[in-house]
Amino acid sequence: MLFLVRMLLLSLHFLLVGVLGVLIGLCRPFNPDNSRLFARLYGWATRWILRLDIQAEVGPLFDQPPGCVIIANHQSNFDLFVLGPVVPRRTVCIGKKSLKWVPLFGQLFWLGGNVLIERGNAYQARKAMLTTTRTLQKEDTSIWVFPEGTRNADAALLPFKKGAFQMAIEAGVPIVPVCVSRYARRMRLNRWTSGRIIIRSLAPIPTANLGQQDMPGLIEQCREQMQLCIQNMERELQHA
Repeated sequence: MLFLVRMLLLSLHFLLVGVLGVLIGLCRPFNPDNSRLFARLYGWATRWILRLDIQAEVGPLFDQPPGCVIIANHQSNFDLFVLGPVVPRRTVCIGKKSLKWVPLFGQLFWLGGNVLIERGNAYQARKAMLTTTRTLQKEDTSIWVFPEGTRNADAALLPFKKGAFQMAIEAGVPIVPVCVSRYARRMRLNRWTSGRIIIRSLAPIPTANLGQQDMPGLIEQCREQMQLCIQNMERELQHA
């Protein structure tokens, strides 16, 4: 019963934020701080509806000025609500061009100034890469990426795709890893308290003076640091 009530409230909240977000987006279209505002609107009420105990330790993320690449592990569609409160100012993300046509959310995503790409089209992908490089270098804006490229609730991170690292190297900006404890399989929406989650950001990893030949090592460095951080958070939760 509690699960059904929560899903109903969550659906209503999702629609309400979609309508409100589109109205805000129409008033200030493509503002790079729209995404942070929309993420806050999604996240704050959802934490109350689901009664999630979220412990956010993201000092390095908030201390880093805009103009970086943020990478995070991606577990489920609930990431939108879990990560909403920790999205820093002037941060956009990359999504499929087809998202633009999803009712309400797609228009909100588009008006939020996020970068839409057509997957499988090499020319469009390269064009999007040039756009993101300019965004990182000249528009005082960060880009949030899920480098695994898909949802993954398993203990081990999937191999990282190179897009985020290519962007960071070309723009010469730091990478800030954000790690989320493995909540997707532990969350119990039919209980009064759905679960405890730790979000932790790591120190920025510089890319200045790196070339494309350095990309494999950079990818492995980021993945190893994030995997170790996630394992440490899991141990903390087990002994809490």
